[in-house]
Amino acid sequence: MKLIRIGEPGKEKPAVIINDEWLDASAYIKDYDEDFFANDGLSSLKKIIAEKKLQSVSKNTRLGSPVARPSKIICIGLNYSDHAAESNMQLPAEPVIFFKSTTALVGPNDDLIIPKNSTKTDWEVELAIVIGKKASYVEEAAAMDYVAGYVLHNDYSERAFQLERSGQWVKGKSCDTFAPLGPWLATKDEFADINNLRLWLTVNGKMMQDGNTKNLVFKIPLLVAYVSQFMTLLPGDIISTGTPAGVGLGQKPGPVYIKPGDVIELGIDGLGSSKQTAIAFKQ
Repeated sequence: MKLIRIGEPGKEKPAVIINDEWLDASAYIKDYDEDFFANDGLSSLKKIIAEKKLQSVSKNTRLGSPVARPSKIICIGLNYSDHAAESNMQLPAEPVIFFKSTTALVGPNDDLIIPKNSTKTDWEVELAIVIGKKASYVEEAAAMDYVAGYVLHNDYSERAFQLERSGQWVKGKSCDTFAPLGPWLATKDEFADINNLRLWLTVNGKMMQDGNTKNLVFKIPLLVAYVSQFMTLLPGDIISTGTPAGVGLGQKPGPVYIKPGDVIELGIDGLGSSKQTAIAFKQ
């Protein structure tokens, strides 16, 4: 099952994609939020779909984030060995955890706003996990029971803010529009093997990242279990699992960063693709 949210920013309503048709679910579902996942909304939605109660909607409608603003967006750093190498950082002994602000969340095809005073805005295609039920001190063997599905994420980063301004990485990760999610949330039953998905990203048509989730250092069950040892995960929370090599910071002979007018496209097998056009910040 593929979940989408459609409509203008701040006015999105829930919908689903069935057999390539977009169907409005808003008459029966309030939103794809914490309450939806916590109260087994996926099962309810399946029954509604089976009863053929949903009305078709235009595919020209804007897509918002497929998850309404979660309580937190948790990211895993340096989780592909090739990306750690290009960043001149050691492979971590344990998962590196950092946050993105939930105000960074936007739709998959919304514009990327290059932040005020930015000099090093960068891209990162990532597979993100959507948590399906409250998780605290979860065992790795049971971790997949807490996963609702997956979504495409571009973990935009301002490298100067992140690496040159002291303190935590969150400063370079949380600018407005720095977390486009979607186009859809695919439930976990859509995937035979989540550990063998191609993920890719282009800038102005040039392939920059071309990786596979089989190269994740820390796999999804371990990540869910690990993060749950330090904080309670709530339904609808996002864990973004890291990016493969090919980010702007790692380009040779020197870094390449995003400038106004650049077009960034990305995708993951089974999770569709998204496209952002970079624009300059305006006061």
